[in-house]
Amino acid sequence: MAAPSAEQQNGQSDESDLQSPISIKYEDSETESGEGALPDYVVELIEKEIGVDLKSLKKVSALLEKLTAENKLLEEQVLTVSSSVPLRVSAALSAAEESRVSLEGLLQRERVLSNTLIQHLQGAQPWADSLGRTLEQLDNTEKHMKYLQCLSRIEELSDSIQQCLITNSIWEAVVAVGSMASLDVGLKQSGCSHLQAFLRETLCFWHKIIKDRLAGDFEELLIQLHWPFISPPTQSLSPPANAQELHSQLELLVAQLLSLQTSDDLISETSVSRVGLPPTTPLSLPVQIMLLPLSKRFRYHFTGNRQTNSLNKPEWFLTQVLMWMGNSSNFMEEKIQPILDRNGANVNAKVELCRGLLTLAQEKLALDAPRLLYDDSLFCHLVDEILQFERELRTTHSYPSTLPGVLHVLLEEVVLQKWLTVERKMAIEKVDAMLSAEGAWSSQYKDISDMDELKAPDCAETFMTLLLVITDRYRALPCPRAQLRFLALQRELVDDFRIRLTQVMKEESRNPLGSRYCAILNAANYISTVLGDWGDNVFFLQLQQSAVALGEEELLGPLGVTESGRLASLEGSLFEGLLGLLERLRGDMLGRLLEAVMRDVQKKAQPYCRDRWLSLPSQCDQATMSLSSLACPLMLCLRDHLLQLQQMLCLPLFQMGWQDLAERLDLFLYQNVILYNHFNEGGAAQLQFDMTRNLFPLFGHYCKRPENFFKHVKEACVILCLNVGSALLLRDVLRQQPSPTSALNELGVYRLAPCDVLILLNLRASWPGK
Repeated sequence: MAAPSAEQQNGQSDESDLQSPISIKYEDSETESGEGALPDYVVELIEKEIGVDLKSLKKVSALLEKLTAENKLLEEQVLTVSSSVPLRVSAALSAAEESRVSLEGLLQRERVLSNTLIQHLQGAQPWADSLGRTLEQLDNTEKHMKYLQCLSRIEELSDSIQQCLITNSIWEAVVAVGSMASLDVGLKQSGCSHLQAFLRETLCFWHKIIKDRLAGDFEELLIQLHWPFISPPTQSLSPPANAQELHSQLELLVAQLLSLQTSDDLISETSVSRVGLPPTTPLSLPVQIMLLPLSKRFRYHFTGNRQTNSLNKPEWFLTQVLMWMGNSSNFMEEKIQPILDRNGANVNAKVELCRGLLTLAQEKLALDAPRLLYDDSLFCHLVDEILQFERELRTTHSYPSTLPGVLHVLLEEVVLQKWLTVERKMAIEKVDAMLSAEGAWSSQYKDISDMDELKAPDCAETFMTLLLVITDRYRALPCPRAQLRFLALQRELVDDFRIRLTQVMKEESRNPLGSRYCAILNAANYISTVLGDWGDNVFFLQLQQSAVALGEEELLGPLGVTESGRLASLEGSLFEGLLGLLERLRGDMLGRLLEAVMRDVQKKAQPYCRDRWLSLPSQCDQATMSLSSLACPLMLCLRDHLLQLQQMLCLPLFQMGWQDLAERLDLFLYQNVILYNHFNEGGAAQLQFDMTRNLFPLFGHYCKRPENFFKHVKEACVILCLNVGSALLLRDVLRQQPSPTSALNELGVYRLAPCDVLILLNLRASWPGK
């Protein structure tokens, strides 16, 4: 191969010279990058501006000029900043020095002022101490002045009252006593106990004098008005001659007594409340005076050794109190109430009198009740009379429900526990007596069809009446917790009666078709029905809310959040547990009753099950179809049992019973008559006639479409009575199609499965070739 020419060598050398700087730079950058030479941003700048293209080398001069200009500009800026920085720093240092000097001057002035102030305070301290003592003396003097002013005011009012009484200016004396009572109210927050005691003693002194004088005049006036009305007042034909004068005096005295009400209330605050009685507001002063003769008569007759004070006759004093209320009501409403209204007294005269008379009865009952705890008959009589008195008070005399009556006497723990014990004892005794009575399991309304739908035996009806009486007795109690204790007692009694029914049922279970067994079943259904109605009663719903609010675990048991929520939202009932137990008892008894019926029916149906269904003549060979002779005992037995159940069971139980009996009979006939035999055309027609014309109509008395309760038998008869062509076509459809439901539905078959239909088709004897 020839050596290269000189031109070629020169060209190659030129190219190598052009490319060498770049390659050297790259090599240097690679070498220095490892040893800390050119930074990466320089290499990136060269690659960006020049790159690897040889034609881009002409940009180097422009890039160099640009960088040189930028470098020069930066140098000028640095020089400018470096020259100005020392000037700014020196100015800042000068300002700081001036501030330091100024601060030191201020601190010096502060020290001087502080020393001066301390010296001034030390010099002024004796003056301040002297001034404080002077102010304290002034404060004490002011208190003494106010104390003396109060004493002076009390003496002034006392002198004024005395002067008014001397001059017989009762109104001015009443006004002065009212001012003294207002002063007493104003001193309630004061710490001057001696002043308060002196004022209260002075007030009581003058209040008693004025009250006694007014009370004496008022009592004399009431005597002229024939007060108190011991017997029903008689309407006089002509009013007395001085009727107008008496009315004016009555209005004046009532108004004056009302003006003394404030001081009377203050004095009444110190009186000791009666033990065992609810706290009440003081009575109106005129009514207090009007009650004095009645209170005197009450204590005369019903305390001490009087014959009228008898523990076994609480109705005597309770009736007397009610009579006084009734006799005095017209006088209070017509004479006293208008005067009270004109004087701005916000009280009801009749209610005030009733409150006062109730206090007498409350005191008497509070004393008598503990003495009767050991005599059940007397205690029960007392409770009955208290409840009757409370009803009469609230209804006849319209006593407000917001005010306490006499029932609080029964809410004392000892009395309430005794009441519960006696109620339980007497209820159990009555249950024992009613269950052992001769007609306990017969209904007193058995001859009256309209009133005997539930056919409840006397023992069950008497028991629920007993529970209803207990409810009426505790319904009026003002304490929900006490009411819930009685409800717990009722639940206990219901459960005890259910256990007794279960025991009697087990004794009668050998004859479930007997009248007593059915009566027990009716009793369980009757109690369950009544308790269900009670669960929707407003009174028991309110008790349910109270039980949830009070958290009565004894009544509700340990409930979870869900159960408590259901009871609180009124979805559940306080009788749910009892209703579940009664439902179980009712279902068990009804099941045993139907099993006994089915045993008798199955026994009568045995010849019918073994009939010659394969050799019966066809329908064409018979003039008229008639009931199979072997089916007659079955139909007669079934008819007699249905009539017997209808007579002995209540309507709801009978409805459940015959429907369950129909379903049991449907399965029995399907399994023991239809599936047990083969049928020719005549046998299938006879079976369909027996069922549709004889069996179904037996239940047609109780519903419009009895065949709906015999779906297996009805659909089996449809399959067995198909003509041969339809039967062949149906068999092919059932064998070929995976879901032949539509074909079965067209024939009216909905209950039987396709496999069951195939079995029925195989029971047919009328197939071609057979």
